[in-house]
Amino acid sequence: MILTGLFDMMMRLIRAPEDGGATFWMPPQSSTIAGEVDWLFNFILGISVFFFVLIVVVMLVFVVKYRRREGWETAPASTSHNTLLELTWTGIPVALVVVIFFFGFKSYLNMSTPPANAYEIQVSGQKWNWSFTYPNGYVDQNLHVPADRPVELLMTSVDVIHSFYVPAFRVKMDVVPGRYTKAWFEATMPGEYNIFCAEYCGTGHSDMSAMVIVHPSGEFGPWLEKASNFLLTMTPVEGGRKLYEIRGCQQCHSVDGGARTGPTFFKLFGKDESLTDGLTVTVDENYIRESLLEPNAKVVAGFEAVMPTYQGRLKDDEIAALIAYIKSLDGKTGEE
Repeated sequence: MILTGLFDMMMRLIRAPEDGGATFWMPPQSSTIAGEVDWLFNFILGISVFFFVLIVVVMLVFVVKYRRREGWETAPASTSHNTLLELTWTGIPVALVVVIFFFGFKSYLNMSTPPANAYEIQVSGQKWNWSFTYPNGYVDQNLHVPADRPVELLMTSVDVIHSFYVPAFRVKMDVVPGRYTKAWFEATMPGEYNIFCAEYCGTGHSDMSAMVIVHPSGEFGPWLEKASNFLLTMTPVEGGRKLYEIRGCQQCHSVDGGARTGPTFFKLFGKDESLTDGLTVTVDENYIRESLLEPNAKVVAGFEAVMPTYQGRLKDDEIAALIAYIKSLDGKTGEE
């Protein structure tokens, strides 16, 4: 009776929810591969629970039934064995492992082989933010994708190992400096989903998050066209503020005078900064531009040379917008 109930519970666990809703263990299934991953997870979980309870119940029965009692003699040692029993308890685990390997390897191949028509987006991880570059060159701090279309991610890191993880899609892949890794998914439901870094990468690891925004069919193209031309619809200061947010500047440079990995941008323009080599430099347009393109050329004293270069990653009008934004942070114009 107990084993029958456990078997029924196991079967309920391994069934995927019909509406793609969240389960006790997992968030909603929001990609085409999520169902396969959940099925295998719940299948292994069900087997583990079934045999754990079976072994514990049998163990308790044996403890009670064969406990030491007065008047009972200790049974003599026996060297006999039961060949059928030994084959059974060897064969069942082997069969289960083969089944798990088959479905696991099948899912692994599906997750590792993107369709030929997948839409490619480049992903860059750095301490401590994600940036996503689209085929037209536009860069965003969040990942925007169309629904019901395969998306391939070409990923690399500019500093240490990170791990790109979208729980709702059941997608996780290490992002490694000096090489490219790939992952793909096809989102099935429009909405917003969390992106996390699943590899400890330093003090800001827990802050290294972003969102996947899945656009309904037909809305991704217009969004990308509008987002790509944001500098044409904003003032230089507004555009610089947006670049400060989407290019990861806010992870290391505050705009309120607070201490972070790099110098604060608050009241920075026009300031005389002492450098690690003992020289002094005045922060002007040329110094900011040089710091973006060659960040290790003139490092401010008290800070480490950890900033990656933006050579080839920022256009001239984007650099100009960032300079305008930094100039506005003088504490007098009402900016942050």
